[in-house]
Amino acid sequence: MYACICFAVTEIELRDCIGGGARTVEEIGEACGAGTGCGTCLDRVDVLLAAEMAPSVVADLPLTA
Repeated sequence: MYACICFAVTEIELRDCIGGGARTVEEIGEACGAGTGCGTCLDRVDVLLAAEMAPSVVADLPLTA
């Protein structure tokens, strides 16, 4: 699914940019162009950045019951 229509950037491409080290909307824009056109996708870019960078809730669970 496209996250950025202006530059035909998919959610997978955004995740790849984040995995490659992009940590801000500006870095995403430099890496793939998303967020540098009309701006409609900026909310989605922010959500994906937050989701990819947030610590997993599962990681905080104890290893034993």
